[in-house]
Amino acid sequence: MKISVITAVFNCRDFIEDCILSVSSQTNRDIEHIIIDGGSTDGTVDLIKKHSSSITVWTTGPDNGIYEALNKGLATASGDVVGFLHADDIYAGDDVLATVAAYMTESGKDSCHGDLLYVGKRDTNKVIRYWKSRPYEPGMFERGWMPPHPAFFAKKEVFERFGYFNTGFRISADYELMLRFLRKENIAGGYIPKVFVKMRVGGASNRSIKNLAIKTLEDYRAWKINGLSRRFYTIPLKNLSKIPQFIRR
Repeated sequence: MKISVITAVFNCRDFIEDCILSVSSQTNRDIEHIIIDGGSTDGTVDLIKKHSSSITVWTTGPDNGIYEALNKGLATASGDVVGFLHADDIYAGDDVLATVAAYMTESGKDSCHGDLLYVGKRDTNKVIRYWKSRPYEPGMFERGWMPPHPAFFAKKEVFERFGYFNTGFRISADYELMLRFLRKENIAGGYIPKVFVKMRVGGASNRSIKNLAIKTLEDYRAWKINGLSRRFYTIPLKNLSKIPQFIRR
């Protein structure tokens, strides 16, 4: 089972090399790494060129943001299963993609997800938050649940059937996509109790009060455009669910 890993990047010279090496060191060799660069000017492209022998496809040029870049990657992907790794993130071990490939092959599921660690920007061994997920069951999205997007993998055919990222969202397109796949379309998802990704702190959604407000409004809109009925407490619980992640370390 071939896995496509898609990375969108823009001016991430300090960390893109770690991301590339994290993918190239995976024990599962039937993978492709697709990097979509938004026209970086800080030396990121030089580092991509340095490791071009371990990158299947890479492009550079202006785009309209991360979700358009990820959609470009999806259009290029030839794997049976697709996952996304941010330019400043790394896989938690060299067997993550082998674990995903084995599970997807044996289970026949449409998707799977694991756990995620938020780590220090410079020290990836410093755990700040532990996003411990769980198996998806009906009603969980209504109670504020969602899987960690960088630890979420789905068959390419699922994207082809139910659509790519909605670029009308600035921050919550990943939430909208997983809500659409798992809740609306009821694809078969599975959970692997294993840390898949180490994510450096400082993501776009938590960068400012303004971004938090945009994310919250977009979370509400994700339900509306999919014609789904949420509870009055769904989005507040989604935000509050982050609190235990700081305790469970």
